[in-house]
Amino acid sequence: MPQDHVSDRLARRRTRHLRETVIELLLLAAALVSVATTVGIVFTLVRESLVFFEHVPLWDFLTDTQWTPLFDDAHFGILPLVSGTLVSSGVALLVAIPLGTLIAIYLSEFAPFRVREIAKPFLELLGGVPTIVYGYFALLFVTPLLQRFIPDLPGFNLLSAGLVMGIMIVPYVSSVAEDAMRAVPMDLREGSYAMGATRFQTAVKVVAPAAVSGLAAAYVLGVSRAVGETMILAVAAGMQPNLTWNPLEPAETITAYIVQVALGDLPHDSVGYQTIFAAGLCLLLITLCFNVVGHLMRKKFREAY
Repeated sequence: MPQDHVSDRLARRRTRHLRETVIELLLLAAALVSVATTVGIVFTLVRESLVFFEHVPLWDFLTDTQWTPLFDDAHFGILPLVSGTLVSSGVALLVAIPLGTLIAIYLSEFAPFRVREIAKPFLELLGGVPTIVYGYFALLFVTPLLQRFIPDLPGFNLLSAGLVMGIMIVPYVSSVAEDAMRAVPMDLREGSYAMGATRFQTAVKVVAPAAVSGLAAAYVLGVSRAVGETMILAVAAGMQPNLTWNPLEPAETITAYIVQVALGDLPHDSVGYQTIFAAGLCLLLITLCFNVVGHLMRKKFREAY
């Protein structure tokens, strides 16, 4: 073999190896961006929260039932904001999880190909509607509609905000759940049909249990989206920190309070301004708990095919 030909092959091999190394480094850098962003967010929240807790005892923050950090008689109990966040998220999930799961079952197991190709883009289009539009829809349409059935319902309440928020996160739940169900091997369906099961029985008793890890991921995504929602609750739920577990009452959520203070005129070094970081850290921990539960569920029920 000529020496020049061998040299050319070695040069091409070195060039290819160099290109692969560069590509690997670029992919690693892209992956590290998300890690660095998460670390930066946590570091910022913890650093600023420590400054806040130098002035406010942690026990008072966790147990006080009043949240009036901007008043002369200031109270810094996070419970009213936590209750508003959990109640609104609970109402939203009561809408999104059943409806999203049913839509996913229909699209995955019953819908003809043409219907699925048309319906899924329209469904996902709901996820692109600005949340401020949903907020005014809840305030100006859903609340007056509910007041026909509940005359004492106030103009600002958690119920209408939660219902509309549930409609908003249906595309997130249904899309991920439908992808998980379609990933179930066809052999399981055919085996179920061979045993005499109907399509509905196969979908509910075979496909859904086999896709439970993906369904759990869809539900966790819905929970995270509901907990972090801001504008719908700021518009339709009222900006009143109220310790209540009744969705018929107005309340304020953690995200709505953060927006309220961040857009105000408080000095950046004041205790009132520092409350948004403590509230944000609390919200981050709540979301982390839900994600840990979802990860454990996926790990426990994960099926390998």
